Amino acid sequence: MKLKGKKLLGRSTWGFSEDVCVLASAATAGPMEGKGQLKDRYDKIYPDLYMGQDTWEKAERKMLEDAVQIAIQKANLTPQQIDFYLAGDLLNQNISASFSAKTNQIPLLGVYGACSTSMLSLSLAAVLVDGGYANYAVAGVSSHNCTAEKQYRYPTEYGGQKPDTAQWTVTGAGACVLGKGGGDIAVRYATIGKVTDLGIKNPFDMGSAMAPAAAKTIQTHFADTGRTVKDYDLIVTGDLASVGLPIARELLENEGYNMGQKFKDCGLLIYTSDQETFAGGSGCASSAIVTYGHLLKEMEEGHYDRILVVATGALLSPISYQQGEAIPCIAHAVSFEKRQQKGGS
Repeated sequence: MKLKGKKLLGRSTWGFSEDVCVLASAATAGPMEGKGQLKDRYDKIYPDLYMGQDTWEKAERKMLEDAVQIAIQKANLTPQQIDFYLAGDLLNQNISASFSAKTNQIPLLGVYGACSTSMLSLSLAAVLVDGGYANYAVAGVSSHNCTAEKQYRYPTEYGGQKPDTAQWTVTGAGACVLGKGGGDIAVRYATIGKVTDLGIKNPFDMGSAMAPAAAKTIQTHFADTGRTVKDYDLIVTGDLASVGLPIARELLENEGYNMGQKFKDCGLLIYTSDQETFAGGSGCASSAIVTYGHLLKEMEEGHYDRILVVATGALLSPISYQQGEAIPCIAHAVSFEKRQQKGGS
């Protein structure tokens, strides 16, 4: 489908010009992630969960600050040249994002989409750049296993038992700098998801809750853009892990989409099989460190020309869970493309 200047496709997908480019990206990772499958892809790995700070919350903030600063430096820019900082995390009031913005002194647009925030923030950054409202924008997210567990479930010190469907919140942060021209990888489309709620209430089964949202957003992306599975070298979800990915695959196959071997999940790419992470990784950093630390490098190295990253998020809070509410979920998809890859766009 040719864009021909049209920026809204269907009701849910934004189309961007080929000049909206990834100028640089960076990923920072905790000690466990630094021993996983992608250990050679991160810009910085911390030796412990405190990262030189006196609380886990400050440690998470440090990871995000470092990721943003590294990405800006790799883009050969300064913080003063960045027009907007779009960021989010899992903590109440987005404190990792807002406190890191205080350090970096970049105008902040705080966003929240739970674990889908990586692609939500990037989508909005692309809108600002493509619309001429920003010359440069940086999108960033973070999560920390100990801060998330303490907020959403039980304090880490409690040592509560978890079922096999539970997931391991990724300790890490990712950032991506966007600008007009000057990069080999373009942000071509962003499909904004709708909230789904199938009545699942178990906070230890995020994969089952989020899978329908991922499947729906992928279907919408194909319908809005006219693309198919064959148009992508890789389609990767954020953190469905071993429980949710097969469900999403089945839902898509029921709608006539044969996803094949190119359909993967970030939460299953981070850790090795002998690391005890239950069903796999989750958290804002799950899709962020895989995309900004690994997948964009894979594109630069010529392994992929076109990928679709579908970040998934469970929109529960401790209050909603304690009040017996079901878990509403959402997914946002972003298409990354090598700029010389013009066919079918």
